Amino acid sequence: MKSVLRRSLTALLLIALTAFAFAFFSPRPPLTINPETLAGDGAALNYCTLPVLDGQGLRAQDIPKGNTPGCGYDHFPLPILDGCGEPLSADAADLRGLWQAVNGKLGHVERIEQCGRRVVITTAGLIHDGGPNATAGESTNDTEGSVLFTLGSQEFCGRTSATMTWDDGILNFHAFGWGPLVVRRYLEGETLIWEYADGSITRMERICTLPEAHRTPQPRGLRLRVL
Repeated sequence: MKSVLRRSLTALLLIALTAFAFAFFSPRPPLTINPETLAGDGAALNYCTLPVLDGQGLRAQDIPKGNTPGCGYDHFPLPILDGCGEPLSADAADLRGLWQAVNGKLGHVERIEQCGRRVVITTAGLIHDGGPNATAGESTNDTEGSVLFTLGSQEFCGRTSATMTWDDGILNFHAFGWGPLVVRRYLEGETLIWEYADGSITRMERICTLPEAHRTPQPRGLRLRVL
């Protein structure tokens, strides 16, 4: 009995160490986002005017994958899917626009872009881009948008990867592409619902312009310095 328990604890420890290594020490994905998108000012746009998805212009797979630069962008970037006119897939709900929490995680603001099967969520320093693209896999593969700790001059960020899938108008996020369901987004009338793995539910309303406080993202999570 003790040997079985010992082997079980050892296996759990190895799983935990593997997850920790992936979260902080796995290689960063190449930064393939268009540099002009990062350099531009996405805070200057009116997000109540949505792009027309009439089949004209670029397809989702024509545009390079957007991902988080470094440990987080330093100002709100331009839309990643600019110029894409591919109609939404049949199973997708139209969640596009700029959204602000009215309860739950108050202070949260996010921009959602969609084109074909592709969905890009930009918020709090990070860029989650899932679906067909010109440069990388379909799963999101980036950082959590903040520095968690530093070792000398080296900064380490939490890493994240998820697959976005649609289920009857609900956008589901599965960790690592094969893991548990961690996030759900869907509409209730004109309200965007964000359900997180910790059981929290945040309701968001559409806004047209980025609030001043979100033009420069606020650091998230714990930050430690290790000399």
